[in-house]
Amino acid sequence: MSRAAARKKQDPAAENFAAGVELLRANPALRAVEFTICRHEKCELGPREGLVRADSDGVLHAHSTRRAEPADWAWALAHCTIHLGFGHLPAATGPRTQPDRYDLAARCTVVNRFLQTFPVGEAPDHLPASYPEGDEERLAAGWRRTGGIPAAYERGGTNGGAPDQLLLSWSKWAGQVPDWQIGFAYALTRTMSRAMDLAGGRRTSMSGPPTPLRPWEQALSWFVSSYPLLGGIAAGIRLVADAELARAHDIAIAAVNPEAGEIYVNPLRTMDDEEWRFVLAHEMLHAALRHGDRLGTRDPYLFNIACDYVVNGWLVQMRVGTMPEGLLYDPESKDLSAEEVYDRIAGDLRRTRRLATLRGKGRGDVLGAPLGPPGAYVDLDEFYRRGLSQGLDLHQAQDRGLLPGGLVEEIRALSHPPLPWDAQLARWFDEFVPGPEAVRSYARPSRRQSSTPDIPRAGRYFPPEEVARCTFGVVLDTSGSMDRTLLGKALGAIASYAEARDVPAARVVFCDAAPHDAGYLPTTEIAGRVRVHGRGGTVLQPGIDLLQRADDFPPGAPVLVITDGWCDVLRVRREHAYLIPDGARLPFSARGPVFRVR
Repeated sequence: MSRAAARKKQDPAAENFAAGVELLRANPALRAVEFTICRHEKCELGPREGLVRADSDGVLHAHSTRRAEPADWAWALAHCTIHLGFGHLPAATGPRTQPDRYDLAARCTVVNRFLQTFPVGEAPDHLPASYPEGDEERLAAGWRRTGGIPAAYERGGTNGGAPDQLLLSWSKWAGQVPDWQIGFAYALTRTMSRAMDLAGGRRTSMSGPPTPLRPWEQALSWFVSSYPLLGGIAAGIRLVADAELARAHDIAIAAVNPEAGEIYVNPLRTMDDEEWRFVLAHEMLHAALRHGDRLGTRDPYLFNIACDYVVNGWLVQMRVGTMPEGLLYDPESKDLSAEEVYDRIAGDLRRTRRLATLRGKGRGDVLGAPLGPPGAYVDLDEFYRRGLSQGLDLHQAQDRGLLPGGLVEEIRALSHPPLPWDAQLARWFDEFVPGPEAVRSYARPSRRQSSTPDIPRAGRYFPPEEVARCTFGVVLDTSGSMDRTLLGKALGAIASYAEARDVPAARVVFCDAAPHDAGYLPTTEIAGRVRVHGRGGTVLQPGIDLLQRADDFPPGAPVLVITDGWCDVLRVRREHAYLIPDGARLPFSARGPVFRVR
């Protein structure tokens, strides 16, 4: 063998290029795009500066002699392949207008942003770490409007400073013009589906056959693919099928833990696909509609029963699966809310205790804590709210069937997140704590008249009767169980809202074993110089009575009670509200609003 032939056989540049092509073709989504590679030395369309250039005939022109690492070749080839897949180089006949510098830069920016989440090879070091949001047209239009392309995004292609995209008149093959965009979309969908199967344990490898699904897994997959209302929830929920766990926690059929995003099923129960669909939809609606958080002061098991009646009625109307025998169903309750059903059944405790949920007789199927070790949880309110609201929009847009009016109302209500506690407290102040109304009097000249002393102006001031009218009372639990963080947040919020409404002072009473009247305190001192008195037991009613009997406390002034919930039963005969920690409960039914401090 001649020396030239041996050198050609051991060409490192060609070997690295071949290795880069193998890395590219290892990606199933990119491998599905029909393209050819040209690396001929005499190719007129090949790049002169960079690595790869793509044309609308589906040809990737690679530099014939440049030496690069396999990862660099793989990234450059993937970049140009995605140009084809994104429709940046559509095949067409007739004259073509080449994209301008704004379109070129915007398309490369979108491709590079995609490659950050779909990595193939290794990106060049000069590329930025993040990219702006928006599609190609929006980015290009914005850069045209401002008259320039940011330097970080101007050289994001694979051909150095020259364009890496070239539009040609279609002439490569006779017949139908290909559409690389559709082929790439189908291939990407298949790849994502396989990745989800792999993550969910339904497949042992990306290339191997899928593992046969068990009946409850088939039911969950049906929601993801065929029922948009609950598809988003089903995609994020986790199924736990463990016979020992089900036996230890007395789970007859199924139960759900909304806080962990898990549905526990008993794998020893035999049901068909339609019944498993009903069971999983039942548990997903329990979690998504936040039935556990809506409990309030109600009996947990009875409220679970009430929610079962409502959810089962909805699922029967929607014809989602088949309801297994023995579940709770009453056609008369199909138009009622869970709270209304609870009020109906709460009077017959002997009968309702014999009713059974999916977990079993006398046990609720909405669990309050994970049954396993803690996991990586997400913002559950946002997950359930977004999943249901987007599912409802898709369900109605695709005309997938009628939905019960009560279910639609609850989903719409969940779409509007609740106000935070401090915003609710501010609204309460606006409604029940009046601000003093200033009056004008020439007996008190205006400070603005110094610039024009010849023009008298009336000054603004608050009469004493207005100051006395605009106040409120604070009954503060100072027992040993109170958290100082709660005290700081509550008192700080009260002081800021009172000061914003020009309330001069508030009547503060500290309560533990006995009330301690602090009198009227300026709003600026409520949070800063208040000293907590006593650390005895929690008896708040004497403090309430002290304010209600005080001659110097206006009869229309409201009262704000700050406690951790470990207190006596209170009777307040005027407008009032409660500030308690998030997760705490009052030992009585509150007649005023309850603000939960987070």
